[in-house]
Amino acid sequence: MGDHREAGDVNSNLLITFSTGDLQLDKAIWQWLTWDKNPKTKEQIENLLRNGKNKELRDRLCHRLTFGTAGLRSAMGAGFCYINDLTVIQSTQGMYKYLEKSFPDFKQRGFVVGYDTRGQITSSCSSLRLAKLTAAVLLAKGVPVYLFSRYVPTPFVPYAVQQLRAVAGVMITASHNRKEDNGYKVYWENGAQITSPHDKEILKCIEECVEPWNDSWNENLVESSPLTRDPLKEICASYMEDLKKICYHRELNTKSSLKFVHTSFHGVGHDYVQLAFQAFGFQPPIPVPEQKDPDPDFSTVKCPNPEEGESVLELSLRLAEKEGARVVVATDPDADRLAVAELQKNGRWKVFTGNELAALFGWWMFTCWKENCSKDADVKNVYMLATTVSSKILKAIAQKEGFHFEDTLPGFKSIGSRVKNLLDSGKEVLFAFEESIGFMCGTSVLDKDGVSAAVVIAEMAAYLDTKSQMLASQLTEIYKMYGYHISKTSYFLCYDPPTIKRIFERLRNFSSPNSYPAVCGTFSILDIRDVTTGYDSSQPNKKSVLPVSKNSQMITFTFQNGCVATLRTSGTEPKIKYYAEMCAPPEQSDTVFLEEDLQNLIDALIENFLEPSKNGLIWRSV
Repeated sequence: MGDHREAGDVNSNLLITFSTGDLQLDKAIWQWLTWDKNPKTKEQIENLLRNGKNKELRDRLCHRLTFGTAGLRSAMGAGFCYINDLTVIQSTQGMYKYLEKSFPDFKQRGFVVGYDTRGQITSSCSSLRLAKLTAAVLLAKGVPVYLFSRYVPTPFVPYAVQQLRAVAGVMITASHNRKEDNGYKVYWENGAQITSPHDKEILKCIEECVEPWNDSWNENLVESSPLTRDPLKEICASYMEDLKKICYHRELNTKSSLKFVHTSFHGVGHDYVQLAFQAFGFQPPIPVPEQKDPDPDFSTVKCPNPEEGESVLELSLRLAEKEGARVVVATDPDADRLAVAELQKNGRWKVFTGNELAALFGWWMFTCWKENCSKDADVKNVYMLATTVSSKILKAIAQKEGFHFEDTLPGFKSIGSRVKNLLDSGKEVLFAFEESIGFMCGTSVLDKDGVSAAVVIAEMAAYLDTKSQMLASQLTEIYKMYGYHISKTSYFLCYDPPTIKRIFERLRNFSSPNSYPAVCGTFSILDIRDVTTGYDSSQPNKKSVLPVSKNSQMITFTFQNGCVATLRTSGTEPKIKYYAEMCAPPEQSDTVFLEEDLQNLIDALIENFLEPSKNGLIWRSV
């Protein structure tokens, strides 16, 4: 094609003759203008071209989306590294190619597609439209597609994949990310998020078929094809029925006078949480009217992430005070995560951290198991799991009660696959979590689920209320019994990948090449585990038990004083996260001292290892 291209046949109103002097860029521009049939995103590229914005064109067109922790996730807009009609079509073509190779019965078993309520007018991009295009690509190839007729919580997709025996599924969502983002989250036939090597193989297949096939743009197929099925009614009914397996006090719930407020953060959660409360015998929770209905602008919160705490829960807390409700449950926009707040006797709200909620869930799920298991049930057959950056409170409970605890790499995809393996080998898994308010109660869904977690915490609160207890006071009881676990988690923003790499490389070559730090400020380091390189000083062979994860940075330090701290990069956002936890034995109950020690260690960690001012890191705004 040379370095001089005409795209006159692409848009009859605009004859563009261009040569940027960069062959790779010229080719990418030509491909985009030839392949993209979305007028809004095509116009974005045409305008950049007309205005000679070669650097931005290069940024948008010369980089591809890659599979991260949660499949694909990026901003919506024009370009091969953004989420848009064309990149979703390309991704689905690659998925088709890979699934066709992997499953001889692909065309009998079909594929599940769900979506949230995100959208962006400027690029005419919405989760619904992207879901329809995903379905169209597969329908055109003769694959039955279970496309939900309305928005659903993310957990409904992995649940449906298992229930319907589909080979895989996709959820179009960017969960709790900022409003500009969207994503393409892939689940395998086992109902867990895809793990390696599937992600790399799918990516290879995507790169082999980037040009849209004939019918890939034909979203009318969704209405006209006999292969389209709507699983909404069946899956919703079945999910609510399965939920009852983890309901242990239905009669008590029906009589409870405790009131709950629920916010769905402008997302998908409202109807489904109402139904879940009904399934448990509760009166419906009081919805926050301004946040009950889907709104892709998330107009009442500065960011749609309930993990940010009291600042984003403002409306629900005020409503709860007005209504006399003691507990607030908040599901994030795709309803796979849960935040909880409880009004304390001193009139202040306590917003629980993910780790604190996990202590409560772990205690509750084990207590309910113990009270309801058969006489010959073996506690050694019981498991709970957590990601390695999460609190070790479940480990402490497991050691005392006799069940098994396992930790996994960060992200629920590691948990989901492991849980499936355990279930297949006859084990019983009660609970799993990650500290970023992701909880899996029971095993109907092999992923985090904010809908089930919301109603389980409601049952727990209602039960404790009959004993004149509260969630916060029960948490203290758990710590007294199993040892205080005080943790703090936060992050810095860093938009410069080379800086992030430099920070971690410095830790691997601290005082000399290939040597890690022995101290952090005044705190002595006992052991170091570097999952990026596979090193673990605590193991006899110096090799990490957790699988090596070369694509992300993660180093864990175990200190002499009982504190464990991890520095890692985020798989979905430009963040360096830190996690620090003080794990004390039950007899050490001076929480003021423990908290002070932990804070001093975090300060030393930030100052000595992250060096925010030197590295231009942006502190998390509280």
